[in-house]
Amino acid sequence: MGESLRELRTDTGRRLGVAQWGDLSGTPFFSLHGTPGSRLGRHPDEDAVRAIGVRVITYDRPGYGMSERLPGRRVVDCVGDVAAIADSLGIDRFFVGGLSGGGPHALAVAARLPDRVIAAQCIVGVAPPDAAGLDWYAGMDPLNVQEFGWAQQGEQVLHRELARLAAEDLERIAADPTKLLSDDWELDPADRSVLARPDVQRVALEMIRGAHRPGVWGWVDDDLAFLEPWGFELGEIAVPTEIRYGSKDVLVPAAHGAWLAGHVPEAEVFVDDSAGHLAEPEKALAIMRDLVARSS
Repeated sequence: MGESLRELRTDTGRRLGVAQWGDLSGTPFFSLHGTPGSRLGRHPDEDAVRAIGVRVITYDRPGYGMSERLPGRRVVDCVGDVAAIADSLGIDRFFVGGLSGGGPHALAVAARLPDRVIAAQCIVGVAPPDAAGLDWYAGMDPLNVQEFGWAQQGEQVLHRELARLAAEDLERIAADPTKLLSDDWELDPADRSVLARPDVQRVALEMIRGAHRPGVWGWVDDDLAFLEPWGFELGEIAVPTEIRYGSKDVLVPAAHGAWLAGHVPEAEVFVDDSAGHLAEPEKALAIMRDLVARSS
């Protein structure tokens, strides 16, 4: 079995909640969770992860789960946390990947730790808020547009609205686990198919409950960080990097992935015309396995 919680301290004494999954003697792979999310977001079949020889490390970004909040954090601030976790676990070099809100954070780690990152993945990640030539909201679900509108009104408004949403989400999911996202979201049937899986529902419920354990400050700070300068330049990235996105995505529109693909140096780009925001667990595991196999 893996390790669902290990508490670590940064150089400044801030607490981080960390987990490990799969083959704990295998190839290290930092998997950075989405928004909202937590260290409990993982592949639902740990035996399958173990079978590909990968040691998956997850952690709660500040404000989520067991990690102390870091007010005003930027996307780039995750780099120090990942480095501290790797040092504590005795890991020198590793892979890094991020899904959705974790995507920009994975790119930050790739940019700032080139001597330690073997290769990186950004999967359905958002583009920077100042992305030249990109209509940031075009094709985005109205509920996501509304959420970022709250963020633009400031921390107080955003916290109030996300606290309300989190309470509604947890109550709805407790009553009906198939409703991980409400029917109000205009998701493609491909995403609804993934969400209909009991194994996905089980892990997602654990992840969301873990995320909101201390409240919604992690979610608040993620949203605010996405809309501010990220603290690094995509042009800094000098390690092999994959950009992956689905053409039917309405949570992070495909145009974001296309923009990143054009601005991450020498990125290898994969577009799934049959997918939206989510991937079947088997496909997600194959994507991880293939990156490790090609780059090791």
